[in-house]
Amino acid sequence: MSMSDKQVQKAGNNAQQMQAEIINITNVSGIDEKRAREIFNEMYAIARKDFTQDAYQCANERVAKFEEALMPKMLKVEGALQKFSDPSFQFLITEAHKTAASTEREADYDLLSELLLHRVKKDKDRKVRVGIKKAIEIVDQVDDDALCALTVAYTIERLFPATGSIMRGLNILENVFSKLCYTNLCQGKEWLDHLEILDAVRLDHISSLKDLDLFYAEQLDGYVCVGIKKESEDYQKALSLLSSGNLPRELLCDHELLEGYVRLPVINKKQIGSLKLVNKQISSGKLVELPSEISNEQRSILEQIYDLYDKNEEQKKMVTENFSLEWKKRETLSSLLKWWNDIPMAFDITTVGTVLAHANAQRCDSSIPPLE
Repeated sequence: MSMSDKQVQKAGNNAQQMQAEIINITNVSGIDEKRAREIFNEMYAIARKDFTQDAYQCANERVAKFEEALMPKMLKVEGALQKFSDPSFQFLITEAHKTAASTEREADYDLLSELLLHRVKKDKDRKVRVGIKKAIEIVDQVDDDALCALTVAYTIERLFPATGSIMRGLNILENVFSKLCYTNLCQGKEWLDHLEILDAVRLDHISSLKDLDLFYAEQLDGYVCVGIKKESEDYQKALSLLSSGNLPRELLCDHELLEGYVRLPVINKKQIGSLKLVNKQISSGKLVELPSEISNEQRSILEQIYDLYDKNEEQKKMVTENFSLEWKKRETLSSLLKWWNDIPMAFDITTVGTVLAHANAQRCDSSIPPLE
């Protein structure tokens, strides 16, 4: 961020004027779908210059599939077509052409299109841009099983359900991972060695991964908590706090993993700030629900209620066991638990691995949120 600011300051007014001129030209001429496809093929002509005549037909067929995977996605994103006039984006398309021409795997054309779409959306982030460029270069080299495992591992570490309902949250995870586990997950360590060679992960031969059930119990401690016992002194305190903040009693919901207890509908304490209240109003004779954000005072009150949760170790153990039982009731999550706990060593996912895994996750499930 600071480096980018310095570069803008060093460039001075001349650079700013040049940028303005480029924008003006773009706005006048515009880049429509027809012109974008022309640029796509002009860059392909550069990419294929190193091919022999014998390879043209095969390369042409593969790049045509890549084009048809890319263009519909670009059309859906505002301003994406304008990127076809950007020299750096054109260079990236050329690299993507080479990769597309080199791979026979149908899913790779879709994956390349997702990576280019990421490049459009994360245009100002140089670290991500470098990661995307490297990821495009290795799409045709990464093994399908290893890519699947990388995508699943990335999703485990980075994405969590937003719902405060425990059962709904587990069902969301089951649904997502059932889409991401499109092939049998790798066993042993060969897949990790393969990804390390491609600079998608960095292996830690000394440490081991935390067991999956313990990892999620920590990340989702709003699920795996004891909560507040109904009709207890702390329960009355919680009701009083809700009343003082003009908050509905319904925010204390029945604990799905511990009978006789209540909890706030959040996955963890940090999520309290994102809670929204629903105001019901009559508009034009119809009942309308209008969500509104909680105030800082209300957030503080809910955090105080969260701090009232029972810390009893026996009850906590019971909730953790019940969470594990619910997890294992879901077929994909149960398989995921065994796979993760059998991974022989710890590893970190690099920037290259991150953009590759995220693009593949979005290829498999369009509901996956954008890369942060």
